[in-house]
Amino acid sequence: MRALPITVTALAAALLLTACDGGGGGTSDEKTAGGGAATGNACAIGKVGLEVGPVNAAPAAGDTGNVSVTVTNTGSECTLNGFPAVALGAGSASADVPKDAAAQAQKLTLAKDATASFTLTYVRGEAGGAKSFAADSIKFSLPGADTTHSFDWTYGDVALKDGTDKPDVSVSAFQQAGD
Repeated sequence: MRALPITVTALAAALLLTACDGGGGGTSDEKTAGGGAATGNACAIGKVGLEVGPVNAAPAAGDTGNVSVTVTNTGSECTLNGFPAVALGAGSASADVPKDAAAQAQKLTLAKDATASFTLTYVRGEAGGAKSFAADSIKFSLPGADTTHSFDWTYGDVALKDGTDKPDVSVSAFQQAGD
């Protein structure tokens, strides 16, 4: 008979503790602006190492390729919460890269030397073709941070989506990398 009040008290305490998430309320979508949610200690371009390279470059027009960007935290613990903001450049033209419709953002906390990555998936266009975006650079920023990083796009022209003037490219959510 005595076990019931203790069990009820323990259950009530557990429910109270799980209700306190410390995040200030709201969903990540409500906190998101410009590609990602603001965080107390957002990872910043100047405080992370960046490595860019193809996972599998598209060899010919019409082929799909992937370019991976690996982010290594070189400072104190920081957070990636949302998607990177990415823009593809072609001379003076620029095109924002949309989020992969199937991707689900997750909040990742990176300790010193921990890594995460995101992937750009693109369809290769015909070099100099009317239905291609002559990409020569890409620029991105991390969620919750203002600084951008640019690198040369060396993977050929990007095909335009059918019936549009938008390049056929998308960006994934961050994924934990390494061990």
